[in-house]
Amino acid sequence: MRTITTIVALASGLVPSLAQAGRDSPFDFGPGYLTFYMDNDLFGNRDQDYTNGARLSWISSNRKMKDIGAVQRALRPFTGDDTSLEAFQKITGFKDPENVHYNYGFSITQLMFTPEDSEPETQPLGERRYAGWTALGFSLHTKDDQCLNTVEFLLGITGKHSYAEDAQDFIHDIRNIEDFNGWDEQIPSEVTADLSFIQRRRLPLGKFNDVLSMDGFSEWGARLGTFRTSAQVGGMIRWGLYLPTDFSDPRLSETAYAHKFFTDEVDSSAWSLYFLTGFRAMTVWHDATLDGPVFHDFTTGNTREPFVGEVYAGIGWRIRSVEISYAHTWRTEEYKEQQGDSNFGTISVQLQF
Repeated sequence: MRTITTIVALASGLVPSLAQAGRDSPFDFGPGYLTFYMDNDLFGNRDQDYTNGARLSWISSNRKMKDIGAVQRALRPFTGDDTSLEAFQKITGFKDPENVHYNYGFSITQLMFTPEDSEPETQPLGERRYAGWTALGFSLHTKDDQCLNTVEFLLGITGKHSYAEDAQDFIHDIRNIEDFNGWDEQIPSEVTADLSFIQRRRLPLGKFNDVLSMDGFSEWGARLGTFRTSAQVGGMIRWGLYLPTDFSDPRLSETAYAHKFFTDEVDSSAWSLYFLTGFRAMTVWHDATLDGPVFHDFTTGNTREPFVGEVYAGIGWRIRSVEISYAHTWRTEEYKEQQGDSNFGTISVQLQF
């Protein structure tokens, strides 16, 4: 757990420092957005299956391509701009692929999964396999005022070197909850590599007056990798007072960043209060936590469900450069042995520098 805590602490201090230093250097970090996401099923009075997730992500404000790092620039063929692969230019739907803005980002994500029965020192039969995954992400974002394409490359590791057990023990110690005893039988350690793409389209649903309005986005995407291979469609609607102008998903996902619209303008009001609801439908072809790592002969004891659906609802509040939201998710069964649907809550905190 010390390793993860140190990374988070360094990132929290490093990003604003880079933003300040970048103004006087050839490589312009400039302003950006730092967001922390935390999923936990304790919000649903449970402690099993997908039990906890944490993600720290940083995204720049609008940048020229020459000011973006080499790893993120390598993702450009999948963004849908005028230099992209022809297939991606056709499916992204930018009205003018030459007239788009770019952002780049970094992230660190940790996910953990556990069975329902915490006492046995061996894996309980028929329950979710112990599993952990931690990954570093590099992302490139291309957008106009109606559409956003995000590509992220995630380099991660499963097993004990994901430090999921350490993270759970730390949380349980704070809350005086008994530790889970079967982590020695979690999925093996294996390096993973995943490429994710998601497109969001803005839905300006109505402005009732200068204060109250409604908006949202539709989304579709795919992920190809050794940790997870899947595809998804979904959407979200928000309504409230002085809605902040962004494409942001309030929940933890592989492409969760604080996405702003075309400009870097500050929201017209110093505060916002809004409600949100949304859905996502997914088809899953591979999940290392259910199928086992690709390069190991390992049986998890779980049978993955090929189709998963979820709905969510929540509330958000912004004051100046700080935004806090809570969303609760209800998800259908992810494996055939699962006893009932799962539900969990997500807290996100966004800071603008």
